[in-house]
Amino acid sequence: MARLRVSWFCMMLFLLISSVLAQTQGDDYDYDDAFAPEPSPSDDGSPAPIGDDMEAPAPAPVPEAAPSSGGERRGLVPALFAFGDSLIDSGNNNRLFSFAKANYFPYGIDFGGPTGRFSNGYTILDQIGDLLGLPLLPPYSEIFNVDKMRFGVNYASAAAGILDITGFHFVERIPFSYQIKNFESTLVSLVKNMSAPIVEEAIPKCIFFVGMGSNDYLNNYIMPAYFTQDEYTPQKFAELLVHQYKEQLIKLYDLGARKFIIAGIGQMGCIPFLLAESSNGECSEMVNQMVRPFNAKLKTMIMKLNKSELPGAHFIFLDMENMFKDIFINYKSYGFSVKNRGCCGSGKNKGEVTCLPMQTPCPNRDDYLFWDAYHPTSAVNLLLGDMAFYGGSNFTFPMNIQQLATLSN
Repeated sequence: MARLRVSWFCMMLFLLISSVLAQTQGDDYDYDDAFAPEPSPSDDGSPAPIGDDMEAPAPAPVPEAAPSSGGERRGLVPALFAFGDSLIDSGNNNRLFSFAKANYFPYGIDFGGPTGRFSNGYTILDQIGDLLGLPLLPPYSEIFNVDKMRFGVNYASAAAGILDITGFHFVERIPFSYQIKNFESTLVSLVKNMSAPIVEEAIPKCIFFVGMGSNDYLNNYIMPAYFTQDEYTPQKFAELLVHQYKEQLIKLYDLGARKFIIAGIGQMGCIPFLLAESSNGECSEMVNQMVRPFNAKLKTMIMKLNKSELPGAHFIFLDMENMFKDIFINYKSYGFSVKNRGCCGSGKNKGEVTCLPMQTPCPNRDDYLFWDAYHPTSAVNLLLGDMAFYGGSNFTFPMNIQQLATLSN
């Protein structure tokens, strides 16, 4: 089987340069055990910080407004709890001893400043939360009170994966299994401050967004520092990931979760970092083919969980591959003009080295599909949020987020 190894030199060059600025922030953090959550919340209830070709479907509507962070709002659900990686991380890595950070300019240039989001502005999670009528979710690493966490919490961590070992070359990160432990700590705080009956009644009505798996490929399976390709075929690796993923999702179910949004992996072979590895400037079909078994098996697993395995649970699958295909095919119809390079980065396709501290990004950011070597622009994230919320069965299965939110328990 042909094998792909992405450029280790380019990755490490970025890590070393970006760490000069990023590691100067959050020096008050205890780095002794960034993986492990605190065993119990603090006295005031605040959790301690831790760290194919296809026929193109009709374009989805372009979002008219960005998410709002203020004011009392009437949500479709009581709260939104999110688990994932850098695609939705909003600052959980800021205080970690980690190379996977975005707490420096020009990240957040269209947000009012860097927050830890790997975007010039908003993430897909921000848009979904806004459409649900909820404020922007605080990252778990913030020191906050129960009043702030009652609308939900974001546990996502850049470089995190389904497998604990994924992303180890970034040093500290919070894998999915530890994100779940942090949610357990949140539950303890909520019960302590709001009473067990109130929390037990509310949690099944909340929505749980989970978007994992990208790093298990990008920062594990196709990385030269790992030898996963020597041990697993793409099919076997997908089976390993989905088996572990299922156990983790069942753990959330056991903690009371009933409404799940599970995001698949997008067209990874088309990100600028991998376009820069291509000799012809085209998407890496090899990478896309590697990822495809995971998406297929994940969707099948979700169908089984919906049928009978977990009574009362409702899972929806976000087909990120189809969403990205639609955007790539119809990018001009959506108002974009640049799809093959990052807005902020260096080298071929602006993807060989991703966005560095104080680097000047492109001025026309809303014209670009990609913000840096790996992540979409805010404009694309808002669009993806709309697709997930209102989309048909080609994007969300077996229902969309709006329908999930209005389901009675």
